[in-house]
Amino acid sequence: MNRHSKMFHPGNMLAALASGAALSLLSGCGDSKNADITAAAPPAASTSVGTKIDDGVVTTKVKSALLADPDVKSFDVKVETRAGEVLLSGFVNSQAQVDRAIAIARGVEGVTAVANKMDLKGGPATVGNALDDGIITAKIKSALLADPNIKSLDVAVVTRKGEAQLSGFVDNQNQITRVTNLARAVEGVKSVSNEMSIKK
Repeated sequence: MNRHSKMFHPGNMLAALASGAALSLLSGCGDSKNADITAAAPPAASTSVGTKIDDGVVTTKVKSALLADPDVKSFDVKVETRAGEVLLSGFVNSQAQVDRAIAIARGVEGVTAVANKMDLKGGPATVGNALDDGIITAKIKSALLADPNIKSLDVAVVTRKGEAQLSGFVDNQNQITRVTNLARAVEGVKSVSNEMSIKK
């Protein structure tokens, strides 16, 4: 082995390649054309990850505000948010409670609009009704999860004395029809109230 062959030792080759790559990267930093090409980003989706995170924060804040209010906290009000628009659904006792829940939601930071999908209760529910309604709600949720076209959607289900209320944001009218039909087919469902909204 002559003295020149030591320069091509595998360790020396790796070091040379690494330093060459580093120089190549450094020399490209000042090239405005390269900077423009690497800075090009794919078009933004209609709902970004940031928007989803923000909507989750808004939903949590609205729920907390409702729970903190003595006139509203005992009611099963569902809260969903999309791009700052809050959708309130569920069953309450009076129009005053509907108005109060809406006012609370509107006062939360980050809320751009409030859609009221709440219904008034049609009389007192018994313990038996409540148990049956819980079973019906679980069955509807299971039916929605079993459908490959619906399971990924965020549809809230509330049942009172056999009346199922469906709310949430879906992509189109076909999905609303499909969800409604699935709920109607569940044993024990007397009627279905559609409070779903199509995503903007």
